[in-house]
Parts: sequence; structure tokens; C-alpha cells
Amino acid sequence: MNAIILCGGLSTRLGDITKAVPKILLPIGDKTVLDWQLDMLKTLGVSDVVLAAGHLSDVLRKEVGDERNGMNLIHVVEEKKLGTGGAIKHAMNHVSEPDDVTLILNGDILTNVDLVDMVGKVSCESEGVILGTRVDNVSSYGTLDYDDTGHLKTFKEKEGIHKPGYINGGIYLFTPHAKKHFPSVDTFSIEYDVFPNMKNLYVYESDSPWVDVGVPERLEWARNNWHSIRA
Repeated sequence: MNAIILCGGLSTRLGDITKAVPKILLPIGDKTVLDWQLDMLKTLGVSDVVLAAGHLSDVLRKEVGDERNGMNLIHVVEEKKLGTGGAIKHAMNHVSEPDDVTLILNGDILTNVDLVDMVGKVSCESEGVILGTRVDNVSSYGTLDYDDTGHLKTFKEKEGIHKPGYINGGIYLFTPHAKKHFPSVDTFSIEYDVFPNMKNLYVYESDSPWVDVGVPERLEWARNNWHSIRA
């Protein structure tokens, strides 16, 4: 299995917090966001992890080197802004097993979802599986529309309604079939330019603790509640 962590964003929503430190190196409890994520990937037996880097990539490489927590780190730096989809496409050119399933993990996500179980739900005939994570308030997120089998029908735009629901959890498992939906251009969005064209993508529904630390209030929540994520 291949693994990619997307960690090249500008982190503008965090302001001065990430002016000199990449978001993925921010401390949460007793470890960095990266270490939390590498611990998750270890449960899958992953040995090589591609870090799709950009902003402050030199700081990231200096800090973590090419090996961490017993895992090989492959630094793939985008020379221009590629968008979420372009970053994935670029990073997938550097995985060791291109014909295998690839896990893509947004670099600002903390969760204790069971990745082993999630991987077990991937059908080789499908285009992959996306994490659908439950949050108490979906008003600031887009939500997922899927049927009883987990087959994803559509992504719903933000509705601004305060209610619980399942959102895009920022963890994707792509089979090689997913690549056919990547545009020929370098820069594009996975959410807007790829997902709408995928007709054989499934949702892995999870009620596990989950937080996107990309905004100050959620980062603060994670730092105050990290024990609940570890549980």
C-alpha cells in the first residue's frame, strides 16, 4: 500500500501560527500532527510515506529528515501551486507501488478512525473509498450524499444549517482506477475537478473523534482534547 500526506498548503487561516512552522509540525499534546499521522499509518504496515510538500518544505525536511518513527519519508515538493488534486497527482508519480491502493491523508486531520477496517472496505473494482466522518455541526462543511451501500452520489455544498451529519473527512483510498479522472493539466482541485466525475466511489462512515486543525479555534480544541483523539 502507498501513503501520501498532503502538507503543502499555505495555512493562511492560521495566520502567524504557521508563518515559520509548517502546519504539520504544530504540536498537539505530546507529538506533532505529523507524528500523529505516522502513528496511524503504522497500523497499516506502511514503510514509505510521500510528503507532498510546498510551503516551508525546506523547514519540514530539515526538521524530519528522510526517516521518522521507523518510516521512510519521500519529500515531493511542488514548484508551483498545484491545488489539492494536482498535489495528489504529482505525489502519486513518486509512490513505490503505482498499481496498488494509495491512501491520501490531508495534513491537518487528527482522528483515531480504524484505517485497517477502512482499507478492508476497498474493492479493487471500485475507484476507492472516502472517509465520511460525523460532526455535530456541518454548517461550515460540505456534506456527503450516499446510499445504504455507501455508494457516493454527490457532494453537497455548505448549507449553513447547524445540524449533525457526515462530511468529507480528508482521508481517501484510491485504487488505480481513480487516476483516469485526473485532468491532463497540472493544477486542479480533487474536490471540484475529480470527485464529481467518479461514479464508483464509496463512503466509509465513521463516528470516531475527528478534527481539522487548520483554523485557530479547532487547533485550540485539539490541544485541549487530544487525549480523546488518542482513546
